[in-house]
Amino acid sequence: MPETMRAAVLHAPGDIRTENVPVPTPAPDEALVRVAACGVCGSDIARMLREGGSYHLPLICGHEFAGHVVALGEEVAAAGTVREGDLVAVPPLIPCRRCASCAQGNFSLCEDYDYFGSRRPGAYAEYVTVPAGNLMVLPADLDPRAAAMLDPAAIALHAVWRTKLRLGHRVAVIGAGPIGLFAIQWARLSGASEVLSVDVSEQKAAMALEAGATHTATTPEQARELAGDGYDAVVESAGVPATADQAVSLAARHGEAVFIGIPHDPVVLPKVSFSSFLRREVSLHGAWNSFSAPFPGEEWRVAAAAMHDGRLRWKFMITHELGLDALPTTLHQLGERSIFSSKVLFLPGGERP
Repeated sequence: MPETMRAAVLHAPGDIRTENVPVPTPAPDEALVRVAACGVCGSDIARMLREGGSYHLPLICGHEFAGHVVALGEEVAAAGTVREGDLVAVPPLIPCRRCASCAQGNFSLCEDYDYFGSRRPGAYAEYVTVPAGNLMVLPADLDPRAAAMLDPAAIALHAVWRTKLRLGHRVAVIGAGPIGLFAIQWARLSGASEVLSVDVSEQKAAMALEAGATHTATTPEQARELAGDGYDAVVESAGVPATADQAVSLAARHGEAVFIGIPHDPVVLPKVSFSSFLRREVSLHGAWNSFSAPFPGEEWRVAAAAMHDGRLRWKFMITHELGLDALPTTLHQLGERSIFSSKVLFLPGGERP
C-alpha cells in the first residue's frame, strides 16, 4: 500500500488543488476503499466554488462514489461480511443510528449525521476510509461507473416513491440532469403512460428522450401547452425558483409535486400559482436524500438490481470521464457553464486492484 495518494483538496472557495496527501488508515470498524469512480453532483459545484459551501477547510469533496475494498479494519475482518477485492458502492450519509429518526428507520432525516465530501473526507481521491455500515457490496460484474451513479438513481427513486404514482399516470419531470433522467426511467418503470421532460437545454432534451420521455419542452410555454389538465405527479429536480413555481403550476387536480432540487435563492410562489395550488388541492412533497431501513434502504437495493439487470440505463448520461488532475479546471468550467455536461465522472483509482 502506498503511503501517499493523489487527491483534489479544497483550500478555499474556488481554490482546488490536486496534491499528494497521506493514504488514510482504516479504524477497526472501517475498510479502506480504492476509489474506482466518483461523480460530480450539483451540490459539489456550489460547495467548492461558493463562499460558505463547506463545513471546514481544507477538505476533500466528492460523495457519489464506488470502489474496491483493499484493506479491512480488525472488526470488519472479523465480521466476515466484506472481503478484500469486493466492489462496493458507498451511501454518502453516515447516520448516527441513535436519534429518533434513525430509531424509526428514517435515516434520511437523521439529526446528527456525518457525510462524505462535506463533513468528512470524500472521494475526489485515490483512497477513502469507509465505516462498515456504509459498505454496500455489489456483484463483481457490475461496472464500477454504474455503482458510482447509484446515489442519484436512489435519490430519484426516493422522490418517485414520495408520490402515489400508479399505472397509467401522467408525469412531468423538471430538470434533465442525472437525477431527472433517472426519475424519467423510474416513472416509466412504474407504469407512467406519459412522461414530459422539461429542461432549457436541447441537448438534455435529447437525453431525456433516450431515458424514455414521451415528450420534451424547453420553454414554460411548451410545457404548459403539453400539460392539458395537468400531471398526476410532477418531479422537480432543477432547484431553481422558477421551476418550483412551474412544478406547482403543472400539477393536475389532486395531483402531486415532489421537490428534489436545492435552490440557492428564495423561492416565492406568485399569487396565481398559490391560488391554483389551493383550488386544485395539489399535494407538495419534499424529498431529501434516499435512505430508509434497513440502511441504506430499498431505494439503493432496487436501484442496484435495476442497474445490474439492465432495466436502468446510465451510460448515455456520462459526458466526461477524467482523471483527478483535471478536477480543478473542470469544476470551474461547470460553475461557469462553459462546457455541456450531464454526468462527469472522475476515475481516481483506475482498474480493479
